[in-house]
Amino acid sequence: MNTAYRKPLPGTLLDYFDTRAAVDAIEPGAYDKLPYTSRIHAENLVRRCDPSILTDSLRQLIERRRERDFPWYPARVVCHDILGQTALVDLAGLRDAIAAKGGDPSLVNPVVPTQLIVDHSLAVEHGGYDKDAFAKNRAIEDRRNDDRFHFINWTKKAFKNVDVIPPGNGIMHQINLERMSPVVHARDGVAFPDTLVGTDSHTPHVDALGVIAVGVGGLEAESVMLGRASWMRLPDIIGVELTGKLRPGITATDLALALTEFLRSQKVVSSYIEFYGEGASSLTLGDRATISNMTPEYGATAALFYIDQQTIDYLKLTGRDDAQVKLVETYAKHAGFWADSLASAEYERVLKFDLSTVVRNIAGPSNPHRRVSTSDLAERGIAGKVENVPGLMPDGAVIIAAITSCTNTSNPRNVIAAGLLARNANARGLARKPWVKTSLAPGSKAVQLYLEDAGLMAELEALGFGIVGFACTTCNGMSGALDPKIQKEVIDRDLYATAVLSGNRNFDGRIHPYAKQAFLASPPLVVAYAIAGTVRFDIEKDVLGMDKDGKPVTLKDIWPGDEEIDAIMRASVKPEFFRQVYEPMFASSVRSNEQISPLYDWRPTSTYIRRPPYWEGALAGERTLKGMRPLAVLGDNITTDHLSPSNAILPSSAAGEYLARMGLPEEDFNSYATHRGDHLTAQRATFANPKLLNEMVMDNGEIRQGSLARIEPEGKVTRMWEAIETYMERKQPLIIVAGADYGQGSSRDWAAKGVRLAGVEAIAAEGFERIHRTNLVGMGVLPLEFQPGTTRKTLGIDGTETYDVIGKPRPGATLSLIVNRRNGERIEVPVTCRLDTAEEVSIYEAGGVLQRFAQDFIQSSAAV
Repeated sequence: MNTAYRKPLPGTLLDYFDTRAAVDAIEPGAYDKLPYTSRIHAENLVRRCDPSILTDSLRQLIERRRERDFPWYPARVVCHDILGQTALVDLAGLRDAIAAKGGDPSLVNPVVPTQLIVDHSLAVEHGGYDKDAFAKNRAIEDRRNDDRFHFINWTKKAFKNVDVIPPGNGIMHQINLERMSPVVHARDGVAFPDTLVGTDSHTPHVDALGVIAVGVGGLEAESVMLGRASWMRLPDIIGVELTGKLRPGITATDLALALTEFLRSQKVVSSYIEFYGEGASSLTLGDRATISNMTPEYGATAALFYIDQQTIDYLKLTGRDDAQVKLVETYAKHAGFWADSLASAEYERVLKFDLSTVVRNIAGPSNPHRRVSTSDLAERGIAGKVENVPGLMPDGAVIIAAITSCTNTSNPRNVIAAGLLARNANARGLARKPWVKTSLAPGSKAVQLYLEDAGLMAELEALGFGIVGFACTTCNGMSGALDPKIQKEVIDRDLYATAVLSGNRNFDGRIHPYAKQAFLASPPLVVAYAIAGTVRFDIEKDVLGMDKDGKPVTLKDIWPGDEEIDAIMRASVKPEFFRQVYEPMFASSVRSNEQISPLYDWRPTSTYIRRPPYWEGALAGERTLKGMRPLAVLGDNITTDHLSPSNAILPSSAAGEYLARMGLPEEDFNSYATHRGDHLTAQRATFANPKLLNEMVMDNGEIRQGSLARIEPEGKVTRMWEAIETYMERKQPLIIVAGADYGQGSSRDWAAKGVRLAGVEAIAAEGFERIHRTNLVGMGVLPLEFQPGTTRKTLGIDGTETYDVIGKPRPGATLSLIVNRRNGERIEVPVTCRLDTAEEVSIYEAGGVLQRFAQDFIQSSAAV
């Protein structure tokens, strides 16, 4: 701590760290030129870093230098139950390992405050047309997840610095936005900015508050939990000036999807984005949050808005304590984080986007950045047609229509618009099509309160959009079972069936196994497509139905006006609703003083929670990087849904067969995501996506789709799990060869754990998505990047080769990938080592995050 810069914060009893003085002491006037991101990191350095490196670290921010690492100490770690539970399973296993070596396991605790919200476990088994859907779905969730919830409840008591929000309360990002983030902390007499990492790629949702919140993998979160700095280099910081205003009838979802397409095209991957300008000032905090939530969809790391009056108004709207709201405004204005103080901020790259150009949009059919205007969708050439038959579902049938995800339900205007559209549709006698499974899953219980206050909850229920849960649900692939008759017709007719949801992800195979593709849309459009019943429909022009007088009704006839939406916002979205929801919720999250064993009593037959194997099997052996065989040769845009799917487990899958052998009935197989605390189930999810295209498996010159592999040197094609089992038995080291953007999507640590436990030692790709690359390092897998112009295709890779890596892994080093062909030819390919920091080298050399911590813990204990 650099006490020389600690000063009283005027108007409070707190101190703060005068970052402007520290920066301007190095270069006078430099602070005014710093972007918002640099100011937050500079404050973190002044307050937390070793004084001996402070000047050099600040100079990097001032001079925009990127050749050295600097430390970042996030103030919090936020977890959902899947990765949060998995991280805590790892820590419980670490306690066992420490105890086995004679250490004190009770000393293994998160050092940084850690908040775990149970929000990823609820499946929509009962749709929104069932008046008891919420209670029924919660009962199923509790039954299926008994082992998991038992463990999570133990962690709340056994670990220090862990708070738990139990199931049925909302989504981590929306709760974080509406309550958990204070924007400015007051700890130990010091005010400082809130910063955090979260075990979900959509953690930047709260960037809308001016909070640096970054999505990380579970393994990186574990490292931060355990008190290690997150070492980083100055990211590219891009200014995005928003101009103009949204046109009437255009939602924040439309804007977010348009921005996602625009920013992807501008190559902002791994950048920090700062939105500003007249257009940004006009956006409500809810609108800003919809944009920030989509950060991973445009490939950025963070997407920040400055703190301004909109921030203050939102904190008041959501029922924050008056003293806290005053602290945020006082601190931001005095310490240089208020929007007005950033007028002179300089960016190396500036983009401009005109809000008035946005039209009504959806995104799909497979990627969130593939925007298409609603007027163009009906004519778009999307997957094959079947002939429509009277009395049967049409081609392009919408089998799932879900208002889901914090992306949109944290924006009251979006939800109110859906309620008003439902009211107008009901008044005209319209109804959802009978094959559409509809649901409403808000990210906060406050949504129900303001919808009820406005008289709109009953209107949504009348169209089948009753509340099915307060959780991620469909957006996370937890859409539940279809009506058996609907499912049979989809299969028998090979129907092009689709889903429409107000979420943020629509990758193939994610939303439901029988929804061939999925489209992202605003909440009111989700309601409209439930009425239309098909995506082969011009939602802007075609007739949705006839009213009671026999007159045709189109979308424009029922679309609500902005003035009415704003009037309901003013009348029905009240601070007392948020206080009514959150005050008892957070009172119940406080840890009890009950004494409990520091070691977890593992349930031996559990398929959800099992002691992790990080000191056994493949992970216990030395990585040789020699004689590696390809497990898969893959193309571009491989997602973590390909690597480790999160959706429902089918009985024909390797995981399904295993669960059946363990005695679970098929109805309780649950999702892949919920079983990630048990490596024996989760391993069987590796590359289990039915949409996988492994280029090693060909049929008449075409890649065969499915969870398939080819065992070498025999050349035998098998299901992926059988290939993994074979190679594990042989102790065969493996490699994966891939194209660009390897590991896109959710921050899914099992996408790295699964391949490492299979024996994968290295991955050679044209490029890596940020979070997945760090997860690979955290599991001791070496990421290697082909140099420009070199690809698996230019090298003529077919999967019969073996591979060696020559050279010492160091940040940015050029290593040699030796390709040994079956005909005896040997070629040497230069590749870039993607261990990007000295800290990552240290983790890799230890074998992973947990191994690094265990070694350091034992050494420090011995020294004491």
